[in-house]
Amino acid sequence: MTATPSSGRLAARVGAGILVTRILGFVRERVFAHYFGDGAAADAFRAALRIPNIIRNLLGEGTLSASFIPVYAGMIERGEIDDARRLSGVIASLLVLLTAVAALLGIVFAPIITDFAAPGFTGTKRDLTVTLVEIMFPMSGVMILSAWCLGVLNTYRRFFLSYAAPAVWNIAQIATLLALGGMLLEIRLVVALAWGALVGSILQVVIQLPATLGHTGGIRWSVRLGTPGVRRVIRAWVPVVFGAGVYQISSLIDQQLASLLPTGAVAILGYAQLVALLPVSLFGVSVAAVALPELSRNVAGNDVEELRSRLALGLRRVAFFVLPSAAALAALPKEILGGLFQTGAFGATQTAIAAGVLAAYAIGIPAQATVKLFASGHYAFGDTRTPVRIAAVSVVVSAGSAYLLMQRFGPAGIALGAAIAAYLNAGLNLATLARRVGSITGGVMQRWLAVAAGSVVPATIAGVAASRAVDGRVGLAAVLSLAAFGLVYGGCTVLLGHPDARGLLARVRRPRSS
Repeated sequence: MTATPSSGRLAARVGAGILVTRILGFVRERVFAHYFGDGAAADAFRAALRIPNIIRNLLGEGTLSASFIPVYAGMIERGEIDDARRLSGVIASLLVLLTAVAALLGIVFAPIITDFAAPGFTGTKRDLTVTLVEIMFPMSGVMILSAWCLGVLNTYRRFFLSYAAPAVWNIAQIATLLALGGMLLEIRLVVALAWGALVGSILQVVIQLPATLGHTGGIRWSVRLGTPGVRRVIRAWVPVVFGAGVYQISSLIDQQLASLLPTGAVAILGYAQLVALLPVSLFGVSVAAVALPELSRNVAGNDVEELRSRLALGLRRVAFFVLPSAAALAALPKEILGGLFQTGAFGATQTAIAAGVLAAYAIGIPAQATVKLFASGHYAFGDTRTPVRIAAVSVVVSAGSAYLLMQRFGPAGIALGAAIAAYLNAGLNLATLARRVGSITGGVMQRWLAVAAGSVVPATIAGVAASRAVDGRVGLAAVLSLAAFGLVYGGCTVLLGHPDARGLLARVRRPRSS
């Protein structure tokens, strides 16, 4: 019997795939910043891209994984391979049907959608946004099929490919900008970029299909709701979609509020969000993605003790990586953003504005990362409603806080509102989950959380000192400050015996085996 890789190794594969995608995402954003900065075209592209992303997030990725994987993995675990393949075929068929309809409606109603999503846009900027929505809306349907591939591959513990596949979406946009950036005017260039994004989404699915179809034995096209497992997936899927809808409403409200601010606010939020989401994706999403199939197996085997231990282990790992990430982004936002994006049309002024927004987002990163894991605990029990109810309350708090705080702090106030709501969301999810499985934060867990949090303090001091030593040299300040921060944090956690720090050190020292 083949040994199952440890959860740490599986999470590392997810993290590696996400890292590849994110690195290329930063390259894409640096090139984007060079040509568009925080001008009207940048605002229009951000707003237009947000809208199809809402559809993708509603019907794919996290929503599909939360409802499809527990049922699909349970069938595989029980040896019901043929039923599992029929289930995957019906889900794929329903996704194609739903997304085709959504894409068509998006194209037809692009002007109305634009006015709703960015009410502050007028004139040429509004017209450009409508054009970009028409081009990019079909991309949402294509990317939902990518989420179906992810669900199948993750069930079979094939994590790297599904999380690295979006890299080709970034590559397609980078290639478009580099090939046409010196040839086209700004408006024509941003339209060409939209077409590049659409082509990239198609390639993202294409590279996953061979491995996915190898596990499913092809796609058995059918929309028979009576197929075993289909109704269970749909019953679980509907509330998760509503939950994702709550999150998407929150992000849409943030964009609506930003569109009411001066030109550049929507773009600035986008730059800061990209950086802020990196630790959430690398560590929160990776741990939660690996945990969900395993937690589902624990529930199927009625092993609550193992489930609780797995959740505690996941929380410890998320905290070890996310706490220093959030501290670094809060203490060194100017250095990080300057090193990443300060070029061409994105100058020192844009860096300073975006730095304030990033520092505000950084406050909420620990909560955003851990809520993914806590929600997976609920999903494993088939409870997709509790996270939805909590998310709905959080959105109201986020919108109200953002509106009030933006009056004083501009786009940074919107980020602060999101941070406040993230802690409310994480706290309520943790409390409700603890009532079901018992505490996952007591005992030795508190010690390791304290070690991680305490090690952040000297690391932050070292990072700020290194930055000031080379003040004015943007790229060098970013490299030296982050290097100093990382070395001090790593050294402190190793000396204090943190198991994740020592495990990481041992993995680096250990020669790779075949």
